[in-house]
Amino acid sequence: MNASLLNLEIWVIALGLVLMLADFWMPLERKRFLGYAAAAALAMLLVTNLGVCATGTAFSGMFVEDGLAVFFKRFFLVAAILVLFMSVEFSDRLTAGISEYYSLIVFALSGMLFAASANNFAMLFVSIELITVTFYVLTSFQRGRLVSLEAGVKYLILGALSSAFMVYGIALVWGTTGKLNFNELASVASQFADNKIFLFGMVLVLAGLGFKIAAFPFQIWAPDVYQGAPTPTTAFLAVGSKAAGFVLLLRVLFTAIPSVTAHWANPLIIISGITILYGNLCAIPQQNLKRLLGYSSIAHAGYLLLGVAALSASGQAAILYYLSGYLFTVLGAFTVICLVMRHLDSENISALAGLNQRSPLLATTMTLAMVSLAGIPPLAGFFGKFLLLKAVIQQAQVTGNHGYYCLTFTALAGVVISLYYYGGVIRAIYWSKDAPADLSPIMLSGPAKVAIAICIAGMFWIGLFPNVMVNLANEAVKALAR
Repeated sequence: MNASLLNLEIWVIALGLVLMLADFWMPLERKRFLGYAAAAALAMLLVTNLGVCATGTAFSGMFVEDGLAVFFKRFFLVAAILVLFMSVEFSDRLTAGISEYYSLIVFALSGMLFAASANNFAMLFVSIELITVTFYVLTSFQRGRLVSLEAGVKYLILGALSSAFMVYGIALVWGTTGKLNFNELASVASQFADNKIFLFGMVLVLAGLGFKIAAFPFQIWAPDVYQGAPTPTTAFLAVGSKAAGFVLLLRVLFTAIPSVTAHWANPLIIISGITILYGNLCAIPQQNLKRLLGYSSIAHAGYLLLGVAALSASGQAAILYYLSGYLFTVLGAFTVICLVMRHLDSENISALAGLNQRSPLLATTMTLAMVSLAGIPPLAGFFGKFLLLKAVIQQAQVTGNHGYYCLTFTALAGVVISLYYYGGVIRAIYWSKDAPADLSPIMLSGPAKVAIAICIAGMFWIGLFPNVMVNLANEAVKALAR
């Protein structure tokens, strides 16, 4: 076993334990600054990881370190760093346990890191459960708020149900094939392409992963959980958990059962199209900003599924590129929500009224985030959608499947629909008819300004200079073709 491949995961878990132990001797008034220390430690791990090019497997092939794993691990580290900055700003709304809150974020990160390297159904299930169980606690962490407890209970019940589907599906796959390792399964999957028990097992596994990415018909939890959870938890759930679900989905479909996946184009097209329409249409009447972003997240899961439905390397690379832009866009939006609404009981869009006068920087950040999510150039969201649609159209030309053209039209219709509700957020900031209750300036800490600057820079850099990220994505997805 090449244990050195797990150095990053070991250090992250150790950091989580240190944060929990620090709670015993750290003065109460200084505990909130543990978040900055944790972010600094993760930044050091990220910089160290940039110079590491080791590849290989561990635990008898259960754990794989390849280009795809490295790409997503860096993605998760960046997301966790920005979420920890946000958590420090949010810490005054947590009545107790701030050190535990930081440590749970780090433990959720460790699960995401293991998910990036999962090459076996056992590792897949363990990593998913490590992520999910920590989010059960993070979602209901504000025990004094009924809406937070309600969100936690809903996430617990539906998450447990999805885990049951997944473990039962894994049992059926193992029972029919005798394989849990993805590479070994790929060598025999074609022999079971007509085996109904095997196919049913794979459908159950994909149902469990569909819950993680909030894809139709497993999306019903997202709006309620996004609304009720603490804002940093929602942000990490929207970015980290979704990305973990997609890396596992890519490995299962294109590493474990590529011969079976090749025949699933039409179901994938249907699921992607319905997910896009459901998310965008349900977002239109929403007044709670976090709930709106919950439905938006469902829609973006549908856009990302365009790359899965394309069944091509270009579609897979487009997923990675899109997620990179989505990372900075969504975290930028939630950082603004955290800073503007942390002392308000309401998270309605109307609370953004007059934000351009209170903090031009926050108003600009939220505007750019909405523009990027809508897919308007020159920000990251535009080129991400372009690459996904390009992959779908290319596959339509190669296969002659007219379902791809219908999916393209559905995705474009979703983009048009989204302009309305994203535009409503921007309208509330600059041209709201409601008189703002408070026009006092919003004071920002230095770290908050740094986090916002990183998000803005990420949105522009990925959108204006896409070649670097496209090349990284193309190199990463080569691991799926081995």
